[in-house]
Amino acid sequence: MITYNICFIRRGDQILLLNRQKSSWMGAWNGIGGKIEQGESPVESVRREVLEETGLFLQPDKFECKGLVTWLGDERKLGGMYLYKACLDKSVTYETPLKTREGILDWKDITWILHPENRGVAVNIPEYLPYLLEEKGCFIHHCNFRGYQLVNVNSRPVSPEIETDKNLLEQELLDIAGVNGQRGL
Repeated sequence: MITYNICFIRRGDQILLLNRQKSSWMGAWNGIGGKIEQGESPVESVRREVLEETGLFLQPDKFECKGLVTWLGDERKLGGMYLYKACLDKSVTYETPLKTREGILDWKDITWILHPENRGVAVNIPEYLPYLLEEKGCFIHHCNFRGYQLVNVNSRPVSPEIETDKNLLEQELLDIAGVNGQRGL
């Protein structure tokens, strides 16, 4: 199952990123998120993580599920996270840089995040962030890694019900893993 979430909080042409102090992606700029606790829905979890990591208290309707990011590493273990976007009004003040126990929070220009020569962000973010920002609907972004080296990312549309429908989620994960003789992204 999917045990993590990640959220990209947008304010105008900037996104609030966290330079992580711990693994995974230690030292890389990444979205805000973490582990889903037992009994939490994906949106409850991302809301809690945003509050814990940033101090921002956002209403549930501020979070838009944009699908999943999944990965397959060297050990052939499938992992994944729910992908969320939250938008703040340009007038919202949130002073950065801000040192927290998780790392350093800072607003980063979208052009900086997506710049082809930027080696400071988690390597898969430039592959799926344009979908999150520009496309309507939800997508599954499946990342294949060899160690920390990103081999490729395959993205495809998925029903928004993926956030709440456990049967659909299970079917999609089986398809990604190639268990049903289906896609095997």
